[in-house]
Amino acid sequence: MSLSRRSFVHTVGAGAAGLWITGRGREGSLFGGETLFAQGRTPSIIVSSNENPLGCHQDVLAAVKGCLTEAGRYAFAAADEVRGLVARKHNVKPENVLLGSGSTQLLRTSTHVFTSKTAGLVAAIPAYEECADYARLMGHPITGVKLNAELKMDLDALQQASKGAGLVFYCNPNNPVATAINGSDTKAYLATLMKNSPATTVLVDEAYFEYGTMPGYETMIPLAVENPRIVVARTFSKCYGMAGLRIGYAIGHKDTIAKMAAWDGIDPISIMALAGAKAALAVPDSWVKAEQKRNAEARAFTMKWFSDHGYTPTDSQTNFMFVDIKRPSRGFREDCLKEGGVLVARDFPPYEKSHVRISVGTMAEMQKAVQVFDKVLATPAKAAAA
Repeated sequence: MSLSRRSFVHTVGAGAAGLWITGRGREGSLFGGETLFAQGRTPSIIVSSNENPLGCHQDVLAAVKGCLTEAGRYAFAAADEVRGLVARKHNVKPENVLLGSGSTQLLRTSTHVFTSKTAGLVAAIPAYEECADYARLMGHPITGVKLNAELKMDLDALQQASKGAGLVFYCNPNNPVATAINGSDTKAYLATLMKNSPATTVLVDEAYFEYGTMPGYETMIPLAVENPRIVVARTFSKCYGMAGLRIGYAIGHKDTIAKMAAWDGIDPISIMALAGAKAALAVPDSWVKAEQKRNAEARAFTMKWFSDHGYTPTDSQTNFMFVDIKRPSRGFREDCLKEGGVLVARDFPPYEKSHVRISVGTMAEMQKAVQVFDKVLATPAKAAAA
């Protein structure tokens, strides 16, 4: 039997085997194609986990290989160096930066530090679940806020729900629906919340920041550095193609970062991840721009294909898309893997009966993938979901 992610968390909890907390990129293991892999259906095209299909820059690979001679030493000095380089990149001070084993760890840390049994978590439904899952495991209350008709965060409803919360998780762009809120609207939401609920902290997840193309979309890092109730999370996993190395960072007011660091202790980052991050921070801007262009082109091609065939994608500002395919995602996922070796993402309640999340692969991969999608979607929905 295939367990949903939420069912699994409720079932396992903090059992004898320890605390199970999953991170980004889980689709290839337990929560996406678990039964499919078990049946020996190995995918040839993986568009399930929002990874960079080209991987990291060659300098990152060289740096990771080159650091292995230092594997017997703790990476304290390397962590300090990377923290300084991140600070320089964003024009902040090292005291404003906290490194984590992927931004996932920083989401957990924020949830642990800023929520309690009396001041819980508020987040959109759906949004990336890490904060909600961790709050649930700690027994802290969670308030979910439905998206609006455009599958964007409903800021009015979010504002009402946020008053008195310990932490608001503001995923922008939002995973899994791929939509984003522009900078002016985000700033207005934050300003009102700071006035109405001054004890509430807001965690702005900008994991997909580099892929945003909408006019007016902007980072909240400048606000976070000045306001102790705002913190921004970033990752090297997506645009920089380093998902397997596990490194991300939070930026915020020095007091906020100190509070998070006091719970997290020393930076638990491997020397390989630190070497890769150092190299990634030095890659030419032209490489990042080329990745943004590649993603935008493959994304536009795939979204147009769906639109031309009568299926509605959201306004994607990420390296994935969320498409109304008018049928359950599970049947579509299973048939795509069976018919053409294409692995798409897991279910995302409450849209699992109608929508699917599809990551953006290379243009060649997406051109092949849409041929599989065409074949699967030509099958009546009832049969496809069986």
